[in-house]
Amino acid sequence: MPRARAGEEVASVGVLRTKSVEDAVKDTDEPGSRLRKSLGAWDLTVFGVGVIIGTGIFVLTGEAAGTRAGPAVALSFVLSGVVCALAALCYAEFASTVPVAGSAYTFSYASLGELVAWVIGWDLLLELALGAATVAVGWSSYAADLLSQTLGLQLPGWVYSASPSPAEPNLIAAAVVLVLTAVLCVGTKTSARVNAVLVAVKLTVVAVVIVAGLFFVRASNYSPFVPPTGSPGASATPADPSLWQDLGLPLGTFGVGGVLTAAALVFFAFIGFDIVATAAEETKNPQRDVPRGILGSLAICTALYVAVSLVVTGMVRYDRISVEAPLAAAFRDVGADVVATLISVGTVVGLLTVMMILMLGQNRVLFAMARDRLIPGWFARVSETRGVPVRITVITGAVVAVVAALTPISDLAEMVNIGTLFAFVLVSVGVVVLRRERPDLPRAFRVPLSPVLPILSALAAVALMGFLPALSWIRLGIWMAVGVLVYFAYGYRRSRLGERERAGTTTGPGTRG
Repeated sequence: MPRARAGEEVASVGVLRTKSVEDAVKDTDEPGSRLRKSLGAWDLTVFGVGVIIGTGIFVLTGEAAGTRAGPAVALSFVLSGVVCALAALCYAEFASTVPVAGSAYTFSYASLGELVAWVIGWDLLLELALGAATVAVGWSSYAADLLSQTLGLQLPGWVYSASPSPAEPNLIAAAVVLVLTAVLCVGTKTSARVNAVLVAVKLTVVAVVIVAGLFFVRASNYSPFVPPTGSPGASATPADPSLWQDLGLPLGTFGVGGVLTAAALVFFAFIGFDIVATAAEETKNPQRDVPRGILGSLAICTALYVAVSLVVTGMVRYDRISVEAPLAAAFRDVGADVVATLISVGTVVGLLTVMMILMLGQNRVLFAMARDRLIPGWFARVSETRGVPVRITVITGAVVAVVAALTPISDLAEMVNIGTLFAFVLVSVGVVVLRRERPDLPRAFRVPLSPVLPILSALAAVALMGFLPALSWIRLGIWMAVGVLVYFAYGYRRSRLGERERAGTTTGPGTRG
């Protein structure tokens, strides 16, 4: 594969054609598809915290501690945080080098080629859109429970169903999606302000939980910190065996294997920091602020996850912990019902920010794909008054609302996990490729010890993928196969690069064939 030097022009051909960084940046100034630059490092950090801190901090801690790792779930959070930190370094370098909307999709287009970019965009469609719909259904359940506990208000069956279907829709989930869609249509800066208020409420609740919980911690509950393999744990529905177990590795519950398996589970709690990179094009100083936003939000959330996991396993012995609602149940057991209610409020508020930012990230990925004409370019039109892609925002919001209202979604956590880890692999590899292909590009942030750390990032992501069930791999393969068919049916010949290729004008610094 030839290396392109500064100023050298190499024709790009076929599915491996790459979009040069120069072209990607130039496209951001096109009339009608220019996003408004209104965000700073603080806005991006709050976006990251807003999407990362969700049900994971209130729910996954109980399942991971009670059925897999015991008090050592704190180490599981650290391990997942390290994997995310390695990927975050790669995202930060890409975002400071290619400050364009689209995140992993755009980065892959600049380094690994159009087909890989399409695949990762198709992957993000699954992660973000269906993830937002699932969170909406979960939010409706928490909101209904909170209304019942605090006001004694029972939602009628015709507007709310915990297991939605066409016969019994969840109109509450659809309604909250549409409200958040309206907020996103007003403008990115307004969305950032609304998100900042909700995140402040959420973090206040988390801080109260940590401080109040410290008064009920018993040192004896931390012994043993890493329960022996095969120890009895809290009751829960048995999980499907991971791919590694199917391949014969002895990874039972608890012990070191349990800590690793729990790390793959709680990884779901970290999903979202990469969405910060989708807002690079709307950032005033992306070369400086995007790396700060990505790494800052990840550091804050990892510290909070570790603190909460230590508090809950210190309050309740791991084999008696509530798998469904560990924190709320722990505080109710010690008579602190007010704190338990506050946790419910924090969960309801917290999930609002998760939904909003997942949809924001999805909109920007689809916007970038539409601007490249891999999907119809009509979607890439930006409102002159609001500075946001209103068309794609409204359409995405409507689709997510319908899915949330009508579809019972199960096993999605594993699907979202494996899709995100797959994106991590491609971004990590892409950093190494772009360093080799375009060493001349200015990089405001550089991954240290490259290519060692990017390679470690890719290997760590693959290792965590192995702790997910084999069925998740099969589903991902089917989804990707459908995506490839869609690409060859539409995007391959309709894309901008495809049109230039046929016209014989597909040249530019850094493209390859």
